[in-house]
Amino acid sequence: MEIIPAIDLLQGTCVRLNQGDYSKVTKFNPDPVEQAIDWQNQGARRLHLVDLDAAKTGKPINDSIIRQITKELSIPTQLGGGVRSIDRAQELISYGVDRVILGTIAIENPQLLQEIATLYPKRIVVGIDAKEGKVATRGWTNQSEVNASDLAKNLSETGISSIICTDIATDGTLKGPNIKVMKEIASVSNVPVIASGGVGCMADLLALLELKPFGVTGVIVGRALYDGAINLEEAIKVMDNSHLQDQSIQEKAFYT
Repeated sequence: MEIIPAIDLLQGTCVRLNQGDYSKVTKFNPDPVEQAIDWQNQGARRLHLVDLDAAKTGKPINDSIIRQITKELSIPTQLGGGVRSIDRAQELISYGVDRVILGTIAIENPQLLQEIATLYPKRIVVGIDAKEGKVATRGWTNQSEVNASDLAKNLSETGISSIICTDIATDGTLKGPNIKVMKEIASVSNVPVIASGGVGCMADLLALLELKPFGVTGVIVGRALYDGAINLEEAIKVMDNSHLQDQSIQEKAFYT
């Protein structure tokens, strides 16, 4: 299972929100480019970027930082936040972003989502941000009546590369991921699911490993890395070793 460190951009700074609340901001590194390079040096194989300004207001004020990050890194990046048009998706891909994350338009304009996914096959990710089972949009400021599991099921035939499932109630709290929600989403999805929200320690990562058979292939980790509750290098080794152990068990079973 891939561990993907997160950088949330707000007014040019690395921050974390508590449960998606813009009034509950914790600032971390004032230099997002430096932070991105640090995650790469610690072994990250992919970086997760969120433009919180664009998600809330639609104004992409962090583009210069995004371009610099993709220029400096050799690992792929995925970015979400305020991507609500083909032009914006094209723009981000032109910056060097490997995968573009769409959220709001999956609810408000599914036809446009399909057009973008067709234009960029396997380079589009849909973020399903759920609160009490319902999908939130517009940087989590609007609550829809769409069931998260229904949306995940409907997205399975669109040609997207994966779904990022974020449980808003646990995001930024370090109190553990919502295993039930992640399992429900992955169980109805035909594309890989990346879990996000609530990871606070290694035990949380190991708990998510139990969802691999259901299609959870990655986990986004933010605050726990910044706070030092999880060491990225060590966590990657643990997850890699768990894969090798699973493989070893399967091989033994085959030969016996």
